[in-house]
Amino acid sequence: MKKFVAEMVGTFALVLFGCGSAVFGQAFVGADAMTTMGNPITITAIGLCFGLAVLIMAYTIGPISGCHVNPAVSLGVYLNGGMKMNEMLSYWIAQLIGGVLGAVAIGLVSQQWASFGANQYNPEQAGLAGAFIGEIIFTCLFVLVVLGSTSKKAPAGFAGIAIGWALAIVNIVMIPIDGASVNPARSFGPAIFQGGEALSQIWVYFVAPLVGAAVAALIWRIIKEDETVKTA
Repeated sequence: MKKFVAEMVGTFALVLFGCGSAVFGQAFVGADAMTTMGNPITITAIGLCFGLAVLIMAYTIGPISGCHVNPAVSLGVYLNGGMKMNEMLSYWIAQLIGGVLGAVAIGLVSQQWASFGANQYNPEQAGLAGAFIGEIIFTCLFVLVVLGSTSKKAPAGFAGIAIGWALAIVNIVMIPIDGASVNPARSFGPAIFQGGEALSQIWVYFVAPLVGAAVAALIWRIIKEDETVKTA
């Protein structure tokens, strides 16, 4: 139960801080000043909000649940032998609930129940293929960072920094393509309330990140060192 609550709270914070940074900017500053898909400064700021949200939560709930706050991360950990299937599924439920609660909080604060920072790809730009391939590649790289930085031979105490900055970089690169997901829970809550195209495209942000996580787990099994061997 402690792990369940921790993952729910962590995902709630991720969606509120990350998606909220875009939604609140548009709601209170104005859409002209917050062009999330074209302004490099805005993209960087939102990317940093996502990354720093994970970083601070890693040191808050990491000792309790590992701070996955992402079904793709939990899948990667499961495929790497780090958790059992029933635990992974409970993490998924907690993360999806947290994502929904985060979207609710965004609506309550902005008082504009139309935009929630949902992921959407633009058919006239990268389109479905670009979004799908991008989500696989960048989720794979992100999950690899998680698996590597939390392995037994990684420097202790620095995983949160590596993971947080990795997510920030992923968002800065992917926001112009599809808003950047690499996390089904981050996409689920906002899409439920935003509806329309965001909801019709939600399958992309479930399937692609999970495929990316599976590829990352496979790569990690190939490249990781034998953790049973002691080093000098």
